[in-house]
Amino acid sequence: MTAVTVTPENCGGVSTACQAYLESKAVQDTRSLMSELCRHFYTLGWMSGTGGSIAMKVHDDSVPRPRQLILLSPSGVQKERMEPEDMYVLSADSSILSSPSPKPYPNKAPKCTDSAAVFLKAFELRNPGAVIHSHGMESCLVTMINPLAKEFRITHMEMIKGIQGHGYYDELVIPIIENTAHEHELTESLAKAIEAYPRSTAVLVRNHGIYSWGDSWISAKTQAECYHYLFDAAIKLHQMGLDWSSPSHGPLQYGKGTLADGGKAGIIGSSLQIKPLPRCILLDIEGTTTPISFVTDVLFPYARDNVGRHLSATFETLETQDDIKLLRSQVEDDLAKGVPGALPIPPDEVGKEKVMAALVVNIEAMIKADRKITALKQLQGHIWRTGFQNQELKGVVFEDVPVALEKWNALGIKVYIYSSGSRLAQRLLFGYTNHGDLRKYLYGFFDTTVGNKKETNSYVEISESLGVDKPSEVVFLTDVYQEAVAATNAGLQVIVSVRPGNGPLPENHGFRTINSFMEI
Repeated sequence: MTAVTVTPENCGGVSTACQAYLESKAVQDTRSLMSELCRHFYTLGWMSGTGGSIAMKVHDDSVPRPRQLILLSPSGVQKERMEPEDMYVLSADSSILSSPSPKPYPNKAPKCTDSAAVFLKAFELRNPGAVIHSHGMESCLVTMINPLAKEFRITHMEMIKGIQGHGYYDELVIPIIENTAHEHELTESLAKAIEAYPRSTAVLVRNHGIYSWGDSWISAKTQAECYHYLFDAAIKLHQMGLDWSSPSHGPLQYGKGTLADGGKAGIIGSSLQIKPLPRCILLDIEGTTTPISFVTDVLFPYARDNVGRHLSATFETLETQDDIKLLRSQVEDDLAKGVPGALPIPPDEVGKEKVMAALVVNIEAMIKADRKITALKQLQGHIWRTGFQNQELKGVVFEDVPVALEKWNALGIKVYIYSSGSRLAQRLLFGYTNHGDLRKYLYGFFDTTVGNKKETNSYVEISESLGVDKPSEVVFLTDVYQEAVAATNAGLQVIVSVRPGNGPLPENHGFRTINSFMEI
């Protein structure tokens, strides 16, 4: 056998050379190593109950790693009783070259690991020497501390130095993907996570475990051990009311990494006191769910450029006549107060064209001044409706918004919208978004008919409409300081959204700020 020159390329089909390669020392050594590691990982609690698995390349300096054979552990097998001959051998193109022989009852028929597709995707995207899939309790629980988190973050822990490309002072960030009923269904979301986090050598699966990898089996094993240590540390720090994600590891702050009550969390029977979830979340739109630039650069110009066309096409309808009636009343009030840009609107008797011309001038002035008035917002909503229905407009929300909406809905938290835009405009924006129709996650819409957004009474009215026992059961998210103050005075919890393009906040404003809904 030693006289035969064998490579993985010889194993494209059944051949003497292929069989010789499968029986080579390199393959046999890898089989033995994997069975030994499976037994070891079982003792660590990573592969109990037949769970967990390993995939490893057959190292051969003469063969480029992308073309090296891949060994996979089987599924449904007691990992502490693994034998070298239990491994599956795959070619680089994922063809099975060797399968284990069936064993007598009560052993099950051999089956390649359910994680095979996930392993192969990791090999394709990162080209590692080995991938380890652990069901260790630490890797499961750490994803459950904050059910909304899409990342695990930790810093200033010695064992971070064991993770490739990281040092003690670095922040270690590991993406978290959602679990599925079958492991092969994780492949797509894992691939997206790997591409989105190029520094990461692991992906956590919520309520499930972790996939981690390294350039060699030693690197993969070392990092897996470090990851589990760090997860265990984070869980213990959480139980102590301490923040593992900050350099000082001081007391947890409400909403930072957990749902803990900032500065007041205590230990009762080794269990952290958790602040109850809010019953309702009230969301602003502009600068909170949606970039300000979308409103100013897309919606407002569309309304301004199409107001004449809209009025001309719908002038005789009851809806537009009602819009004109509201606008007339607003303009009369503006003229009486000397509001700049206000121009008298002639009576209908002078003709449709002159009335429309005056309306257009007033509307353009109102849009330019970004006025939060019902007459303007109602007409804009009707103009935008045409744009959305004709696919000339598509709503834009930040990437974290649909994920958070889905999570809050799953947790039983009711989400409402409060915006200066009309309720129609709100429904259109969330009904035709870049992430599809999000209205299924929303329980209601409030606009300026309930009151000005900078007035305390508006938030009193809203909280009384939501059926909560007290206003503090409602969390309001906004980017506007004056709105935050008004809502706080009404007793609501307030969080200020800091998004790209938002205006600056006053110094020492005193509000908690977030950059993403995932921080809530």
